Amino acid sequence: MLPASIQITGELLSAAEVQDICESLKEDGVRLLSVRGCQLSDRDFGRVCASVAESRSLAQLNLNLGVVSSISRTRHLADALKTNRSLQTLFLHGSPLLDAGLVALNPALSTHPTLVCLDLGDCMLGEEALALICGMLPPDGAKSGLRELTLSANPRIGSKGWARFAIAVAHSSQLRVLNLDYNPLGKPIPEPTEQPVQLLGSDDVLLSPGDQIAAMLAVAVASSRTLEVLDLEGTGLTNQSAQVFLDMVENYPTSLRVLVLAENDISPELQQQISDLLSEGEEEDNREAPPSLRGHASSTEKHQPLPWLPHSNSGPPMVLLTSGLGESLLAETEM
Repeated sequence: MLPASIQITGELLSAAEVQDICESLKEDGVRLLSVRGCQLSDRDFGRVCASVAESRSLAQLNLNLGVVSSISRTRHLADALKTNRSLQTLFLHGSPLLDAGLVALNPALSTHPTLVCLDLGDCMLGEEALALICGMLPPDGAKSGLRELTLSANPRIGSKGWARFAIAVAHSSQLRVLNLDYNPLGKPIPEPTEQPVQLLGSDDVLLSPGDQIAAMLAVAVASSRTLEVLDLEGTGLTNQSAQVFLDMVENYPTSLRVLVLAENDISPELQQQISDLLSEGEEEDNREAPPSLRGHASSTEKHQPLPWLPHSNSGPPMVLLTSGLGESLLAETEM
């Protein structure tokens, strides 16, 4: 019998229900386990983690919306991930991990042999946690790393942390999808304020701290041979950021296919220009690809297509003017 899916949202789980889940995991009968927003005792959470450790079929685990609610639960999960060898996708969106939680999880996350998709959105992470996440994006040839990473809504991270993160993205050998939406990218930490800096070659254009980080991310995108989706919705960017991205996609080859700039102070005209250029780049890639691969792989994958597909929906190249990248099986949506 093929492994099944267990999806429960926002319920109080009884000991009997937890026992059924554990037995299915131990019997390798579960491929997808989602207990999103559910309540269960610490003892039962530990039982589920112990069963996750034993499972050889579990590929996707959704513990979104506060299921991992304490450092003790975080440690239980870390112990499970050290033993598990099948998990590919882990969602912890809305868990109060803090930096201490990421420190506890990091040894298991950074060495897990099959984990490629990680959601740490709204986990109250700071500079220390982001430094550890940079280690999950190893440079070319070092080791396998994350292909899809969500860090949405972690406002404790400051501009210095994001600058360091941009360098890691530039050198990552695997990352395809990066969601940074609803982060105040220009937030200075620990300095109280930062003065805007003058854009080189202009006497009257200033870059805000957020625009500075966006410029660094544009350089990272230009350097990356794999990044296809970048979500910067609601990150406090301006037309200056958009102009940097426009120059990047206009003058340099890139794997980028989707750029989300909704809910920023950026003109629709600039967003449309970027979208048009991304579309033109994809059309050129398709013309160059062999007929059997046209429309199915980016220029960096033409001869080595990978079986993994991003959980974020990947449509045609675009700059999204509205919220979100679309629903997916394990995205932070009702299931």
